[in-house]
Amino acid sequence: MDLKKMDASETTVTRDNGEIDAATGNIYESIGIISKRAKQISVQLKRELDEKLMEFSSNVDNLEEIFENREQIEISKYYERLPKPLAYALEEYMTGNTYHRKPGEEIEETSTK
Repeated sequence: MDLKKMDASETTVTRDNGEIDAATGNIYESIGIISKRAKQISVQLKRELDEKLMEFSSNVDNLEEIFENREQIEISKYYERLPKPLAYALEEYMTGNTYHRKPGEEIEETSTK
């Protein structure tokens, strides 16, 4: 799923607790699931940003190059303007695009025999 195409809110939105805990029946479990997904998304976005910024890294520290690298600044600003990872995770959870299961639960397998 491409996060940049997802319609996550960039500002704080009031949510109904009943909608959040509808899938699990427990608000704290739902928040835990959303939190873990937000951490995964945060790592993914950080990895993407680091890969893009590595193109601009140099071994020589020249003060003029640091201030004149506009492309690097634009990439950084783009990632700063993206919605927070929690907004992405909450949007995924609310639309039913997050897979979760409790530890010890049986995984349903379909056999093709």
